[in-house]
Amino acid sequence: MIYLVTGGAGFIGANFLNYIVPKQKDDIFINIDNLGYSGNLLNVENIESHENYHFRNVDIQDYNGLKQVFSEWNPDVIIHFAAESHVDRSILSPLHFMKTNILGTFNLLELARNFWKDKEHCLFHHVSTDEVYGSLKESGYFTETTPYHPNSPYSASKASSDHLVRAYFHTYDLPVTISNCSNNYGPYQFPEKLIPMTLSNFLNGKPIPIYGNGQNIRDWLYVEDHCQAIWHIIHNSEVGETYNVGGNNELTNLEVVRVIADNLSAFTGVDSSRYLEQITYVKDRPGHDFRYAIDASKIKNTLGWSPEETIESGMKKTVKWYLDHQDWIEKVSSGDYQGWIKLNYSNREVGNR
Repeated sequence: MIYLVTGGAGFIGANFLNYIVPKQKDDIFINIDNLGYSGNLLNVENIESHENYHFRNVDIQDYNGLKQVFSEWNPDVIIHFAAESHVDRSILSPLHFMKTNILGTFNLLELARNFWKDKEHCLFHHVSTDEVYGSLKESGYFTETTPYHPNSPYSASKASSDHLVRAYFHTYDLPVTISNCSNNYGPYQFPEKLIPMTLSNFLNGKPIPIYGNGQNIRDWLYVEDHCQAIWHIIHNSEVGETYNVGGNNELTNLEVVRVIADNLSAFTGVDSSRYLEQITYVKDRPGHDFRYAIDASKIKNTLGWSPEETIESGMKKTVKWYLDHQDWIEKVSSGDYQGWIKLNYSNREVGNR
């Protein structure tokens, strides 16, 4: 079987390929990625010599470039990870999110529709986010039937791409599945995100910026658990189905930072209270959703998947990986990234509480 993986040099896509490629030696995996700021071939260097793995430097906004890949390989399964995913960046530069997340998804759907007209046993799996559902209050959970209510340019662009995928299933009978996941963490996550940024800043004595009062709540999903869920969906679900994938780990942003400090302290011997002194509070993000929480009972009951990692076990693995790969952090944290950090936080009041 031939799998086309979009965004396979980014965080989740790279973890998926690193997890699956060595296990599925009889299958072929084509990784297409535009190698933007958060996509890096360092993330997949462990599999680059595998005979069943191939890389193509293609942007999903480039229809003709994608068409060449389809003409060369005519994949059986598309696993669509590629997306702009940072909410803060979407607030400052929404156009790029619309082009990548909406137009890019449209290009892939159109090519799949045209190339799969006379082909059987194909599947387009679309990887999405729980942010499309909007914000929860103190109680309740997102289910697969929760109405969409996106509150940021990022989540609106992902909601649009979800709707496109469903439209191609209902209108053209394109075989599709969709998954909406909670916040991922683990190896290879670009350091603009909360967990790797916090780890890096703890180690380098830099401030830890916390939006608002730090009480916004997210459900945290270890990335390898997510990869296993996607593999289950691709091979065991019915076409047209949607699955919520969560980690059963609800924490406030402040609690996440404290868990990181505790785990880092266990490895370094530095008292966690020393790390926590670096916490600063910054002006809240516009439209900041209060709480996300996933009801993942459908995928558990129908496909037999549930997360293996707790926040304690998953964070321990994550902290160890970043400590063992500080050279990776240095290589991916380019001058462009440092410029972004300055731009995003320069107009926010910073202080301790």
